[in-house]
Formats: sequence, C-alpha cells, structure tokens
Amino acid sequence: MKSKIQQGKRRRGTGIIAAGFLLVILAGAVLLMLPVSSADRSFTNPLDAVFTAVSATCVTGLVTLDTATHWSLFGQIVILIMIQTGGLGFMTVAVLLSMLVGRTVTPRERMLLGMSFSLGRYEKLSDILNRIVVGTFCFELAGALLLSTRFIPRFGFLDGIYKSIFHSVSAFCNAGFDLLGGYDGMSQTFGGDLVVCVTLMLLVVVGGIGFVVWDDLADRILKKRRLPVYSRLVLIVTALLLAVGTAAFAALEWHNPGTIGGLPAGKKLLFAAFQSVNLRTAGFTIINQAHLSESSQLLSVLLMFIGGASGSPAGGVKVATVGVLFYTIWSVSIGNKDAVLFGRKISAESFTRAVAVVGFQSTLIFAGALAILASKDCSIMDAVFEATSTVSTTGLTLGITPALGWVGKAAAMLMMYLGRVGILTVTYSVMFSLRESRSTISYPDANMLIG
Repeated sequence: MKSKIQQGKRRRGTGIIAAGFLLVILAGAVLLMLPVSSADRSFTNPLDAVFTAVSATCVTGLVTLDTATHWSLFGQIVILIMIQTGGLGFMTVAVLLSMLVGRTVTPRERMLLGMSFSLGRYEKLSDILNRIVVGTFCFELAGALLLSTRFIPRFGFLDGIYKSIFHSVSAFCNAGFDLLGGYDGMSQTFGGDLVVCVTLMLLVVVGGIGFVVWDDLADRILKKRRLPVYSRLVLIVTALLLAVGTAAFAALEWHNPGTIGGLPAGKKLLFAAFQSVNLRTAGFTIINQAHLSESSQLLSVLLMFIGGASGSPAGGVKVATVGVLFYTIWSVSIGNKDAVLFGRKISAESFTRAVAVVGFQSTLIFAGALAILASKDCSIMDAVFEATSTVSTTGLTLGITPALGWVGKAAAMLMMYLGRVGILTVTYSVMFSLRESRSTISYPDANMLIG
C-alpha cells in the first residue's frame, strides 16, 4: 500500500512539472499577444504568440517572427523571462520564490525539485539550489560582461548592455534566441569576432553539462572529492563530441563556398567549432544551415539527437544516455557479462532507461518528420533535420519550420513541448516502475531470438 502511494505521488510529480511548463507557456503567450508586446503596438497573431512562448519556455529558439524587430522591449523581456524560467526549470523558480518569501520548502517540493534536476536523491536540495541559482547568475553575468566589450561599442551603452544580458542568458540556457536578426545578423555583425563566438560557445557548453555536474565539480574543487562516474562520463563524452564535431564539420565544409569555403583557415575552424557547439541544442548560427552538404546535415542530426547533459537546459537524449548505451553494447559485444565503467557496473535499470529515452525520442522525430512532409513539400533529409531540431529543442532550421502552415506549426509546438518535458516523464516513469517491480511478482524468462 505504501509503495502504491509513493508511486502515485511520483507520477503526479512528473505531471506537476509538465503542467508548470504549460502554465508558463500560456501566461507568456497571453502577454505576447498584447499590443504592448509588439513594436508597432498592434495585437500579435495568437498562433505566433503561442509558438514564441513554447519556443522560449522550452528553450528551443525557433521563431516565426523576428525577435529583434517584431517585439517591443516589453515583449523581449517577457521572452527573456520565459527563457530563464525554462532554463532553470519551473520547479526551481517556484521553490526559489517560496524561499524568498520565507516559506519552508516541503518534502514534496524537494522531491519535485530533485526530479526536475534529474536527481535520484532529494536530500540537501536547498544547498544544490543555492549553487544552481548563484552559479547561473554568475556565469550569465560573466558572459554579459565579456559580450558588452563588443556590443557597447557597436550599439551604445544601454542597448549594448541590454543585448549583452539577453544573449548571455539565451546562450547559457541553450535557447538560441538572438536580437541580431538570426543567421544574417549574427554572421554579418559578429560572425568572425573571436570574443563573441568563444563567449557564446563557453556559455552554451557550461549550461549544457548540467547542474548535477556543476555540483560534483564544486565538491571536487572545494572538498577534494572524487568525481562520480556520471559526471566523468558526461565530461568525457561532451569533450569527445565537441572535438569530433568540430573536426568533422571543418573537413566536410572546408571547400563548400556556401558555408566556410571562402574563409581563412582560422575562421573556418572557428565557424566549425561554433557549429559543433551550438548543435548541442543551443541554436545560434553563423552558418546558413540550408547550404550545408548532406553529409554535414546528417552529422548535425546526430549531434542534435544526442544533445547535452541531464539536469541542464539542453535537449536531446543526453550524452550520458548515449554513453551508457554504447559502452554497454561494446562490453557485451566483446564477451563481458557486465559493463564496468570506472570501477562501477552499469545497472540493467540504467540501460533500460537509456533504451526507453532513445526509443521515445526516435518516435517523436519520426512522427514529426511525417507531419512536416505532410504539410510541406521538402526532402526526407530536410524533414528529419527540422524534426530533430524541434524535438531536441535545438532551434536550427533550414527555413522550413517558420514557413509551415498552422497545422505544421501546431505539430512543431507539440514536438518542442514533448521534447522538453516528455523525456523527463518517460525517464522517471521507467525508473519508478522498475524499482517497484522488484518487490512484486517475478515471471520466468522468455528466450527470444535477437539479431
């Protein structure tokens, strides 16, 4: 009986988190529809307002209206608040507000907060929350200060400060919203600026490795504790993906005049690194994605599918998921009974959760690609690229998603929402089901022909 009660609470917990994101989206959409939110003081089409709210809250970056020209300062601030809320997580903001007014955080709220960070334990969450909030604003402030050295000379003091803050928050939260006019503005204004590009890349990577890894790194530095297996796996896979992605894009696009073919060697490497980093679900771009070779588009799909780390604003199936899958498969293929990583065995539960997450994400992408093909005349590769970018909340586009009709846009909004919230729900549903099944009926094994 007690187990069933706990199961019900945990499942309701994932529902509360999903409903919280939906509440933020609806509130933001209503504000964006108001005349005060548009630059020309007119009402914004409800579909475009909802699309922008979903994209901002799910930290995707896909837009149907130019963020810099359509929205007023008020509208842009609404978008920025949704990005920050979506990046930190609904429960983080809710619990933080409760603490600010002196209200005690309940055990239920601690559980929900831990679930939103993808934590398996819920003790000492107040300490973790403090580190997350302080760390977030410190990184965003540092990023804004670095960006201001380039933005202030070009846009003036106040506008330069504002744009620096906006882009720093957007980059750290892996949102990809910009006030420079998308690809054209980014590439023409700051495409070759080392300070701007490197600052944005660092913010994206730091934000994308996840709050759990932050906490473990802080303990490593301050308390000299050894990094847990999970954090070591995240850091290794992240570094590997960034290095391989940069090298692969540079090689595939080196002579492509539509992307980096006409640039000096140094800028080619910078643009390739920027592309590799932002495919980790950030969405900033200084390369026209429509001009990428098919090989680069396929590589982009793979990197977007993987995404960032658990407990971060990044989307995708997550780097640890891919690490667990590939390492377990490799261990089995060479005849090992168990997959042992850094002296620890990867549990069957972890492998099952990884398979479930990959299966769920793949199903969403397949359905999304079908929806795009049904509503837009494009190639299968283009549809898969757009669907993967939407589901993984990356926000890069070949120009197809913003041009979709209302049915296609509605499907894109659903994909963004499920890509941001659905993975969390699936992960915890599988985890809780596996844990509770241990104490119930055990059935005989079935011998299946596999492979």
